[in-house]
Amino acid sequence: MISTQRTFSGSSPSQSPRSPSGQPFLSVSVTDPVKLGNGVQAYISYRVMSKTNMPEYQGQEKIVIRRYSDFVWLRDRLADKFKGIFIPPLPEKSAVEKFRFSAEFIEMRRQALDVFINRVASHTELKQSEDLRIFLQEDEETMERTRSQETGIFKKKPSEFMQIFKDVQSKVSDVVLGKEKPVEESSPEYEKLKHYIFELEDHLAEAQKQAFRLVKRHRELGQSLSDFGKAIKLLGACEGESLGKAFSELGSKSEMMSIKLQKEAHNLLMNFEEPLKDYVRAVQSIKVTMTDRANAFRQHYELAETIRLKEINLDKLTLIRSDRAGEAEIEFRELKAESEEATRRYETIVKLMNEELSRFQEQKTAELGLAFHEFAKGQAKLSHDIADAWRSLLPKLGVSS
Repeated sequence: MISTQRTFSGSSPSQSPRSPSGQPFLSVSVTDPVKLGNGVQAYISYRVMSKTNMPEYQGQEKIVIRRYSDFVWLRDRLADKFKGIFIPPLPEKSAVEKFRFSAEFIEMRRQALDVFINRVASHTELKQSEDLRIFLQEDEETMERTRSQETGIFKKKPSEFMQIFKDVQSKVSDVVLGKEKPVEESSPEYEKLKHYIFELEDHLAEAQKQAFRLVKRHRELGQSLSDFGKAIKLLGACEGESLGKAFSELGSKSEMMSIKLQKEAHNLLMNFEEPLKDYVRAVQSIKVTMTDRANAFRQHYELAETIRLKEINLDKLTLIRSDRAGEAEIEFRELKAESEEATRRYETIVKLMNEELSRFQEQKTAELGLAFHEFAKGQAKLSHDIADAWRSLLPKLGVSS
């Protein structure tokens, strides 16, 4: 989001399929947004072009047409299959109908989708996904058919969703009323991580809020200068030749600076506020992974406790030579295998999270560092241009600099 051609550290620049290095690569671009349909059925389609030398892909270059819901499908599939990995965030939908198809919103959406898909395509694990290959290679009809055949929670009936909701409500009520104490992972390292993530989210959200105010201020000041320029030109038309000419130049300079301020407001939005907003969403994705980790830990812990009790029961039955000992032993072995699998899932998520956090920190340092650099550079240039514009008027207004 440092420009419409911005390349994040998590994305790959376009490479030639005949790259001399011969290393596997996958680069993607999201371009040419087009509005299709009318009314509530209207949506934006995007041209998604991929370039790769990976053998599982058909050809070195492919162009497909995708819409926002296709990106959502891919994100959900990755989140379901790659527990422990921080799935890159998608831009949110516009809640305000009148902004859905504005040029500025469409460009922000296109840019954010480009960032999302390149982060996926450049990730060591995610780029191996069969779902990513389907997204980048299959035609629109096949893509639509694949989505319509979706199974799992996303295809549950409303009644089933209500039952899930009731089960969650019941679980929450039990915890609140003290009937059940939730099992939670607790270690100094993990507590430190949770504190960092929640604090980072708060600070990023506040920085994004202030960046939004900066964009708004630049636009308001730009509009005020434009209005002032028009007014002072009209005033100059009522004056004599000398003063009228000076007023006319003052009005022209004001309108020129208005354009610069409006341009810088747009740059601030795309290159500063949007990257901050993207990282707020990224932290929210990390919190989803933390929820997956909490669920895996809870299952690992509860099965381990059940195994312990089952083992005590089995020892008792064996000691008294009960007829139920054989059945209990089979049940114990099955449960033990399930427990070991749950432990492996939990340990895998922990390992992946540690690796992901390191990658996230490096990416954040590079990308936000670039965003702040561009912010400072833009503000410096704007201040310099405004100072030069006002200074050039001083001799013409009868004041020496």
